[in-house]
Amino acid sequence: MARVYNFSAGPSMLPEQVLKTAAAEMLDYKGSGQSVMEMSHRSKTYDAIIKEAEALLREVMNIPDNYKVLFLQGGASSQFAMVPLNLMNKNHKADYVITGQWANKAYKEAARYGDAHVVASSADKTFSYIPKLDPATFTPDADYFHICMNNTIYGTKYHTLPETGNVPLVADISSCALSEPIDVSRFGLLYAGAQKNMAPAGLTVVIIREDLIGNAMDITPTMFNYQTHADNGSMFNTPPCYTIYICKLVLEWIKNEIGGLENMKKINEKKAALLYDFLDHSKLFRGTVVPEDRSLMNIPFVTGDADLDAKFVKEATEAGFVNLKGHRTVGGMRASCYNAMPVEGVEKLVAFMKAFEAANLK
Repeated sequence: MARVYNFSAGPSMLPEQVLKTAAAEMLDYKGSGQSVMEMSHRSKTYDAIIKEAEALLREVMNIPDNYKVLFLQGGASSQFAMVPLNLMNKNHKADYVITGQWANKAYKEAARYGDAHVVASSADKTFSYIPKLDPATFTPDADYFHICMNNTIYGTKYHTLPETGNVPLVADISSCALSEPIDVSRFGLLYAGAQKNMAPAGLTVVIIREDLIGNAMDITPTMFNYQTHADNGSMFNTPPCYTIYICKLVLEWIKNEIGGLENMKKINEKKAALLYDFLDHSKLFRGTVVPEDRSLMNIPFVTGDADLDAKFVKEATEAGFVNLKGHRTVGGMRASCYNAMPVEGVEKLVAFMKAFEAANLK
């Protein structure tokens, strides 16, 4: 069977070159006589893999030296607790902007450990925009300020970061990590579930400024303390070894084949423009997000007719465009155009949408 164009919000497509390299090395990684999937995480061979993965991430993302890179588990959802347990430790206050389901879950978890303050929310319009922020409403003595930079379900993205002064900015970048350059120095902490742009499911990456490590609440479990993992080079317990290896291959692909994050951004902008331009001129489909807050990664759209939406998803799947069904809170469709989605995939999707429109316009 031919490979499909997978528009899943995650787990998502991986670059074909990465899959081919992993397949070629499955039984024998670089003459070791074993697969990465089965080797000891304490071996010299694997130690080289995890160190190279970190070095590549630092290089590709231009991470400053005063930040630690942690390879963890538990998904971004585990960070909803780890962030407050480690950072809400001085004034026991934090600010949250609610721009979707994941930001709301992060806020609710933080509220268990301290005074979590909702600065703004876009729930009134089904999270179809990023709320304008007034610094006068920020908590001046907050321990941190949390945002979800790209909202996977709703297709919105911060194109301008909040100015939080001395309050560390914390961001969930699960669905936009490695899609474009990020000025890491603007943040106290970045975290991401890897299964959208970085690797298969199972790895969570945390990039944290060193001065924010070492002051966890007394109730913090050992495994939820950033200090534990920073002190042990992400090797306190068995890490998600194979997923980190795939992450290394993805980073090699971005560096060597794509030419870095500036070029990755240009490709992603081209893909998004193809689909948004069609949606803006379509007589059948429409996007659900205000233009100024649109995501490059996740593009939700609808016809306005639930039966027609279902027909489109069914026929698209049969044509090899899979996982286009939208999240239940938005309905309709969603095309997630992560790094590994080729431009050709979006071009063919748009061509299919044009044909569907011609056949179904009343």
